[in-house]
Amino acid sequence: MAARLPFSQMAGRIAPQLLKALDRMEYKQMTLVQEKVLQMPSFDRDCLVQARTGTGKTIAFLLPALQNLLTAKNLSLSHVGLLVLAPTRELAQQIADECDKLTSLCQPRLECHVAVGGSNKKSLLSKFLKGKPSILVATPGRLIDYLSDEAARQKFSKVRIVVLDEADRMLDQGFAPSLIKILQSIPSKAQAGWQGMCFSATMPPAINKVLHLVLKPDHVKITTIEEGGEPTVDAIPQTVISVPSIDDVLPALHSLLAHEQASGAVKAVVFCSTARQAGLLFQLFSAPGNAAPGRLPVFQMHSRMSQPARNRTVEEFKVAKSGVMFASDVVGRGMDFPDIGLVVQIGLPSDKEQYVHRVGRTGRAGKLGRAAMILIPEEMKFVQKNPEFPMKNASLPRVEGVSSKDIIEQALSRVPEASKAQAYVSFLGFTKTLTKVHGLPPAGVVALANRYSASLGLPSPPFLEAQTVGKMGLKGVPGLNVKPGGAGRGRGGGGGGFGGGFGGGFGGGFGGGAPGGQQNKKRTFSKRD
Repeated sequence: MAARLPFSQMAGRIAPQLLKALDRMEYKQMTLVQEKVLQMPSFDRDCLVQARTGTGKTIAFLLPALQNLLTAKNLSLSHVGLLVLAPTRELAQQIADECDKLTSLCQPRLECHVAVGGSNKKSLLSKFLKGKPSILVATPGRLIDYLSDEAARQKFSKVRIVVLDEADRMLDQGFAPSLIKILQSIPSKAQAGWQGMCFSATMPPAINKVLHLVLKPDHVKITTIEEGGEPTVDAIPQTVISVPSIDDVLPALHSLLAHEQASGAVKAVVFCSTARQAGLLFQLFSAPGNAAPGRLPVFQMHSRMSQPARNRTVEEFKVAKSGVMFASDVVGRGMDFPDIGLVVQIGLPSDKEQYVHRVGRTGRAGKLGRAAMILIPEEMKFVQKNPEFPMKNASLPRVEGVSSKDIIEQALSRVPEASKAQAYVSFLGFTKTLTKVHGLPPAGVVALANRYSASLGLPSPPFLEAQTVGKMGLKGVPGLNVKPGGAGRGRGGGGGGFGGGFGGGFGGGFGGGAPGGQQNKKRTFSKRD
């Protein structure tokens, strides 16, 4: 691999205060995408950049954008000069954090504001209106809320730069109408002449619906992906651990993590199919009685947590030297945690793209990493249907003197039945959505979910609301316990019952719950529950 250029070579093109901030952030040499963007003849050209996550895209667009703001004539600090759109709250916050560090030495001061869902809309909007938001990082939904307020919309009257980050993902999530509405609500490109920058890992045809509103026809095209090149994750060792039945999944996970911990400090992300399952595993591995070697801090990250709890977890896990995070796919792409040495997937991803995004959490920034899936026989068709992924069969590692099955059984006895019931409902619904992958008929889906219920130590499958059963498309399928007459109101909440950070450790001598209460909302079933 050719040596990358140092940022110091940008002296004269990048303001000294930005270069000094980079040095403080310990960014010495450019990544490939940074090098290609920063070597453009002019920083004010529109550009379309194809680069995968984990390659340094954030710095690649922030540096030239901030340089343009600092050198702009008649810059109004009380108006949005740089607008960055991102698909998720966590990615938006991550971009804002990098921006704050980069601008820490800038004069005049450039305020970076964040507009995301899951936070206090009224408070953030008030701060936005009263402040000098020369930079705004936002998710599409919350930005539309801002633009519906006349006073807030006036803050966008002098926008100079618009950046779309993870553009393909925003389109995947159905944000195309929102993006078009946003771009039609701010001064048009033809009217205001603002610069457009679009960063995307892939270039699906649907992206053209938005590109013509953001980029000039003569925009610069940059790619760090060779034509026909293999996905980045192909360089990451990927294994499949097949277990005989669903009863063996949790003991297998315990055995795998115990082996990792016994081999040295480990920092891992365990992906679960639903938020409820992630919350359950957090409770399970935080419960007293878990006697794996050492003390491995335990974290959770999923959509059932309040935004403050998620923010707190992000900061704690970033600086942690070791630990395991049980996560749903809010961490699947865009989130950048340093030094993730292992990614484990429990059960199936919803599609092959999600598999790639999960695996991509490890092996980032040129560092080593590994990925493993723990699958039951009903799920092995995913491997057969995706031969392009270099997944190799592997045996389950074990630690001498540790009975993972006994440890899991004891820990499960301390997990509230309500949490198990919620995990059962979410497992049932998610499994039903993947019938094209595993090939199970509705009765087979119910039978598998009921075995999952038993594996959690529940005496019988939990009762379900008739409305929930109908929404899952399982009405009349035998094996379900449906509440008679549709009576009763299902409770929201649960999903872990703790607030994000670690409570005690992975092995022995736990100190109770995690800091901060987790706020949960009532809502109907979705496959992400």
